[in-house]
Amino acid sequence: MTNNYNVVLIIPTGIGASIGGYAGDGLPVARAIAQICDRLITHPNVLNGAQLYWNLPNALYVEGYGLDKFAAGCWGLKPVHQNRVGLILDSGIEPDLRLRHLQAADATRATLGLNLTDYVLTDAPLNVELRTAPSGASWGTIGNPDSLLRAAEVLINRAKANAIAVVVRFPDDCGSDALQAYRHGKGVDPLAGAEAVISHLIVRTFQIPCAHAPALSPLPLDPNLSPRSAAEELGYTFLPCVLVGLSRAPQFILPPQTSPSPGDIWARDIDAIVVPASACGGSALLSLSQLSAQIIAVEENQTTMEVYPEPLGMKAIRVKSYLEALGVLVTHRAGISVDSLRPSLSSLRCLL
Repeated sequence: MTNNYNVVLIIPTGIGASIGGYAGDGLPVARAIAQICDRLITHPNVLNGAQLYWNLPNALYVEGYGLDKFAAGCWGLKPVHQNRVGLILDSGIEPDLRLRHLQAADATRATLGLNLTDYVLTDAPLNVELRTAPSGASWGTIGNPDSLLRAAEVLINRAKANAIAVVVRFPDDCGSDALQAYRHGKGVDPLAGAEAVISHLIVRTFQIPCAHAPALSPLPLDPNLSPRSAAEELGYTFLPCVLVGLSRAPQFILPPQTSPSPGDIWARDIDAIVVPASACGGSALLSLSQLSAQIIAVEENQTTMEVYPEPLGMKAIRVKSYLEALGVLVTHRAGISVDSLRPSLSSLRCLL
């Protein structure tokens, strides 16, 4: 057990979250929460902002499948000083676009000092296809998943990588209504659901950190672009934030490892979870809700999921905004009842 105050911040991918559903626009929330906790555990959807990122020394960058396994108590998290990151490039990426990504990777080595291995090209194009669920959430499929896994195996066994970054060629769909809505800050990220499938596959198979950056042709300029989507318009690649996040992503602890270190974190060590109020049906939250952690549900962050805590039997504190959530976290960490800060406080009642 740890005496640290540990918070999990969840903003699910591909469900149109009004904050955190675009290009790294959940990062300000993460930065604020990181100031009032010892460890912030969150996932790439929150911290990735294409070429924009922020160093949060106390934040743990945990891929979604790994976060689900952690929340269920199956895996622990071991913070690291540095990972050796391997890079997989989809052989379906055109030569010029591939070179742009390789130059971005080299730039993180030269400018940020990241530790990268040599890269691997998949032995077949991965052929991603995008899908949309009836709810409006995005998802997708991989045409050649075995090729992806073979590439990861080469990096792990031959290059000794202990974290994997993947760049896959995604379909260009410049004229779609969904993409236009997303660029204007009103829709669901059409790529996010398929990205999650890619990283989940590697984490599930190899139990090491992984994150994905899509390869796309540059979009035409749009004078009405939303600031929440603007980070994806800055260049030819979304790779830098992924490499930065993976460089210090925690390694997974799988039982029966018997030599725990003081910095290891398990689900039982979580004190609070912050989640959009309408996105309470995810696996990680369902697992953590069975423990003693305080759930804070933010109403202002609307999503297409429409799954609220009360019908699921979750005991959550509802707040209007992330600003209010920060106040609840400060109060909770101090061991102060939220009710004691309200203008009306009812008297104690006799139970028997």
